Amino acid sequence: MIDWREVDWRGRAGRFRAAAAAGGAPVTYGLIALCCAVFLISPLSGFNPAYGTADTLLAAQAAYFERWGVIPAELWDGSAHAMLTPLTALFLHGSWLHLLGNMLFLYVFGAMTEERMGHTEFTFFYLGCGYLALLCYAAAHADSEQTLVGASGAISAVLGAFLYLFPRARVTSLFPFLFFLPLRFPAWIVLIFWFVLQWLAAHSAGSGPGVAYLAHVTGFAAGFLYAWGRYRRDARVRTPATATEGDSQP
Repeated sequence: MIDWREVDWRGRAGRFRAAAAAGGAPVTYGLIALCCAVFLISPLSGFNPAYGTADTLLAAQAAYFERWGVIPAELWDGSAHAMLTPLTALFLHGSWLHLLGNMLFLYVFGAMTEERMGHTEFTFFYLGCGYLALLCYAAAHADSEQTLVGASGAISAVLGAFLYLFPRARVTSLFPFLFFLPLRFPAWIVLIFWFVLQWLAAHSAGSGPGVAYLAHVTGFAAGFLYAWGRYRRDARVRTPATATEGDSQP
């Protein structure tokens, strides 16, 4: 059993953040670079003249999503390509806003989580939870023809793991009802608030196009449960560490 009073959360988070900032998170930064590169060469960015313009470009975008994104209605046909799409879809994004929002969350929360887990484990954790999140969404909307893309499910898993591993690390956040002021809060407040919003949105969302909130909820739960099962016996820290803030700022 963990005696949480013996855990030096501030020093612990600070050490992992310092290690990650010193280049200890190549997988996180590699994933960010890969997602950005895939978007830039895809027909979605508008930078690749090979896809043409106007209607030709729109047709190329639709074909791109159909080839590499998850189509729930086709996922259960047994083909190898369809079963691979929950993996390929993790590296696709529908717009600049979609891409930058996901990469910001991955940058803020991914590096420390990777430093804690180790590079190989973090890689399989990210891909596995992301695949599971998209698979669960597809199972819940098995008749949908809408294409699903994005790293949100995998990144949600990172947030869930971060909540368990570094609940008192402070992160800078912007809340609309606080006039978008950049304020620092403990991670557990920010992430639980985020999870509740996703949960409520998942229950009110229809089956049409939009944000896959259910994938977010599934990914977050999978990440938290994985971290709880994997690390609950090693969280005790008896020796005091150097006093650091342990802030994670975007």
